[in-house]
Amino acid sequence: MAKELTDGQKIERSIITKFRKGIWSRFLEAVRTYKLIEPGDRIAVCVSGGKDSMLLAKCVQELLRHSDIPFEAEYIVMDPGYSEQNAQMVESNLSRLGIPARIFRSDIFDVNDLIGGEHPCYLCARMRRGFLYARAKELGCNKIALGHHKSDVIETTLMSMLFGGQIQGMMPKIRSANFAGMELIRPLYCVLEDDILHWQQYNGLTFIACACRLTQGLAAGEQGMSARQDVKKLIKDFRARNPDVDASVFKALHNVQLDTLPAFRYRGGYFSFNDKYERPLHIEFGGAD
Repeated sequence: MAKELTDGQKIERSIITKFRKGIWSRFLEAVRTYKLIEPGDRIAVCVSGGKDSMLLAKCVQELLRHSDIPFEAEYIVMDPGYSEQNAQMVESNLSRLGIPARIFRSDIFDVNDLIGGEHPCYLCARMRRGFLYARAKELGCNKIALGHHKSDVIETTLMSMLFGGQIQGMMPKIRSANFAGMELIRPLYCVLEDDILHWQQYNGLTFIACACRLTQGLAAGEQGMSARQDVKKLIKDFRARNPDVDASVFKALHNVQLDTLPAFRYRGGYFSFNDKYERPLHIEFGGAD
């Protein structure tokens, strides 16, 4: 007689069965294409409590079971000052999903309230990342893994053009400028948010969203108005006419034609149209970031 699976085991199994094409295969694609996980890595998988990072933790656990790549993982939660209700939800989900995470408390929300100014989300993200790098370093890790997905990549690119006056993407991995020997990786880089939402809904899971004090008054699953929400709606509207719009934008990031741009920046240098037009440019690619 087959052994009855626990709730947590059923959720795990759904990643490599029902959601094999949309999640598991795309996760492996990102890991392989961008060489995100290599032999000897010790990775701090950063779990915020939201759907993306929780799924990321489960994918890394699954990879540890089946991969030929020898690596280790630590699962860390940084509590920036969640309400008691949200903190309990995070801990409950960690238990249900079988994620052995270390929880570190901080006062980032309090500090951000005092000095966040006009850009509290930017400062909060910077402080969170610095905190995560520091804890990961203490645990002997050489990488931190975040739950940014393909939809984040697409939206960030369009936001930078529509609101920031620049073309700027989101890299699958980055070397830290402030923590020597540390890298940030994004293993869900090829996974669309809709597939993550389907996984969450299929398994009857409820996660916290941002949960900061700017959004704590919103209903579960609701998100405030922002440039990102505007871009999400824009993409949704275009998708109604062209189902491949997400794939097209993502492909464009891997198919940039520098010869057709009037100017661009690379490693601190600025290359203008006149520079390119008057004389051919020689730019060395590769090497350290």
